[in-house]
Amino acid sequence: MTDDDPPKETFLPTPDAPVTLAHSLVNADQRGIHSHGTAHLPDYVRKLLRGGVDPKGEPRLTLDAGAALKIDCGNAMGQIGMAFAMELIVARAATTGVAFAAVGGSNHCGALYYFARMALKHHMIGLCSTNSIPTMAPVGGLDKVVGLSPLCIAIPGSKDNFVLDTSFGETARGRIAVYAQKGQPLPDGWACDAEGRPTTDAKTALRGLICPIGGHKGVGLGMAMGMVSSLLSGSSYGTELGDLTNGARPGRDGHFCMAIDISKFEPVDEVRSRVDSILAEVRGGRRAGGVDRLYTPGETSEALECEYARDGIPLNDETIQNILQSAKDVGADATVLAQLARRSD
Repeated sequence: MTDDDPPKETFLPTPDAPVTLAHSLVNADQRGIHSHGTAHLPDYVRKLLRGGVDPKGEPRLTLDAGAALKIDCGNAMGQIGMAFAMELIVARAATTGVAFAAVGGSNHCGALYYFARMALKHHMIGLCSTNSIPTMAPVGGLDKVVGLSPLCIAIPGSKDNFVLDTSFGETARGRIAVYAQKGQPLPDGWACDAEGRPTTDAKTALRGLICPIGGHKGVGLGMAMGMVSSLLSGSSYGTELGDLTNGARPGRDGHFCMAIDISKFEPVDEVRSRVDSILAEVRGGRRAGGVDRLYTPGETSEALECEYARDGIPLNDETIQNILQSAKDVGADATVLAQLARRSD
């Protein structure tokens, strides 16, 4: 290489990428987060079949500036890029105390908790965010120009972990789709129709607007996390990313993640013990009439993860049939799933 040649990008292969993608979807269902589980499989398959996602895409490190890393996913699935990014920043934070990664050239990455929790086993705090196709309007508006752009923060405890995984809308579009599949009405306050009128009809809501949490506060937080996830990685933001009619533009999603090594700040055991105390205080507070118990973020999902690991994951018939059709489209053997579906009828 001569002095005039550009610096070579660092390439690092991602092992077991298909396993990571599959496990992230199944685990979302196992935690009761069906909006980010295998219901997405048909959409992912369609993108792969029409060349919207590169099935051989490999994330690569394009900037290494100590605690700051930048990653190009190579138009791979977002789950592949996020897992790759978290592995790098967890390793880096062990040296620098804190490490960040801006991730671009990506696609839909699924549920963020899956990646933020990767920091927990290393006694670190994990933080992840992503941009998203606009599904909300500013307060008083009718145009979809703001994404839900979720945030997840995972903090390790000794007994239980604090895992907050939340978007800044009252619900996720995928969750509305699940209600539409089941033919069930939405809870009040989740969505509006295309003219901004409140609706509980799931199919109408899919054509309309998701309501932001806390009004203008949810709009502002959705914008903030979307901008952090997009601008640092050179990714698309807002309507640049795509729309609900034509879908996301391939390889334009952006993500952001961070790992904090607790041991660089405080003794790990003390922090984990304090997390336990904080969670216990919240759960042990006085309850309003008719309330059996109080929950902390991530607790109900943890309980479902244990229950479904023991008893199996309940999926609605439409999700199962869509998976079977996707398997047929790509020539995959889904005999076991078909047998289980017939057995549950």
